Amino acid sequence: MSILHYALSFLLAIAVLVAIHECGHFLAARWCGVKVLRFSLGFGPVMFSRRFGKDETEFVLAAVPLGGYVRMLDEREAPVANGELARAFNTQSVGKRSLIVLAGPLANFLLAVLVYSCLAWAGTRDLPARLGAVPAATVAAQAGLREGDVVLRVDGRDVRGWSELRARLLQNALSEEVLVLDVQRGEAELTSLNLPLAGIEIDERAADPMLQLGLVLPPPRIPPVLSKPLPASPAARAGLLAGDRILAVNAQHIEIWAEFVERIASSAGKDVLLEVQRGESVTQLTVRPEAQAGSTRGRIGVAVQTDGIDLQRDSIEVRYGLFEGVFQAITQTWNTSRFSLEVMGHILTGRVSLRNISGPVTIADYAGQSASAGLDTYLRFLAMVSISLGVLNLLPVPILDGGHLLYYVIEYIRGKPLSARLEELGQRLGMIILALLMSLAFFNDLNRVFFG
Repeated sequence: MSILHYALSFLLAIAVLVAIHECGHFLAARWCGVKVLRFSLGFGPVMFSRRFGKDETEFVLAAVPLGGYVRMLDEREAPVANGELARAFNTQSVGKRSLIVLAGPLANFLLAVLVYSCLAWAGTRDLPARLGAVPAATVAAQAGLREGDVVLRVDGRDVRGWSELRARLLQNALSEEVLVLDVQRGEAELTSLNLPLAGIEIDERAADPMLQLGLVLPPPRIPPVLSKPLPASPAARAGLLAGDRILAVNAQHIEIWAEFVERIASSAGKDVLLEVQRGESVTQLTVRPEAQAGSTRGRIGVAVQTDGIDLQRDSIEVRYGLFEGVFQAITQTWNTSRFSLEVMGHILTGRVSLRNISGPVTIADYAGQSASAGLDTYLRFLAMVSISLGVLNLLPVPILDGGHLLYYVIEYIRGKPLSARLEELGQRLGMIILALLMSLAFFNDLNRVFFG
């Protein structure tokens, strides 16, 4: 995929999220009777401008598409005619000003609810919540989970697929809770398997945090058909050829490539008898797997043949009804918001590394990957970033929406606003905090790009 693909996917996401956020402020201001002077998508030089409505509101598309703003009539910025004082932002009650400020993040949360609702109603393809091999010394093994178990419920709530299971577990991964899992094991249903989460730490370099819990998907059912062996490898010395299909290892029948890999891996330095189908004939060959330096796993120097093979696992359709879909969407938005706040809190306490803070490069990478994966994946990405934007803006940091809300709470308690001097100091402090966060995020982006 080209850089242009990633850039366009990222810019489209930013444009949509900023437009929704600022639209929340705009509509709330209009509803409260405040005059809006400008609605801008982006910062910097104006690329496009048009005026609409009885208030001649200027709608602007600016050169730097990494944000936006709504400028309202305000005595603190410019003189206001006596006839329009009632429509100035600064003359509104604390309640109205709070509503206007809160409406931006609220719009981002509502967008996420709408996206998740539409996906729930339309139905999506997902993988069953069936577990692959459970590594020893993990919390999954400690809970008594086994390969082949199908998770039915988490804390009494039904699980419809792997994505829902993953979301439920990761949303609670930073808690000190014990989750109760009900699973299907063969013909029996086992209840009350306790999955302890105390002490679990999130590794930002992990390919999938589920691995830290010991929960993985079963491997796709790839047939054990060989590609061309490496020259002078154990496979080549044994006489194996491209296209050979392994039927049995030491007289034990196998059906998928993963089984063959595990049998070979556990037989380093030992002769292994292979039953091989070659064309119409079946033959037997002996191979001795070799372990590489520093490892005890046996290898024979041959890969699986994937040409013409469907590597997709069996999938299921997950679909919700009208009200159930909305409830699911609200729940998912709430849980994701709560998880974002928990991560931020644990970053402050040091339990989660600062390297988890991502900047525009990482977000652009996710945008490009999700866009390539399909519309539903891109929409999920959009909803998740929209939630993150809403949560971030509600932080009580001056210059953000949450900082303004903090000012209004103080004003309500004191009965009068903070002095202009204190507000200015708060704004400067907020800008410093925001600049430090952006610098850290950009540093993390560069670190991921150049060092992985």
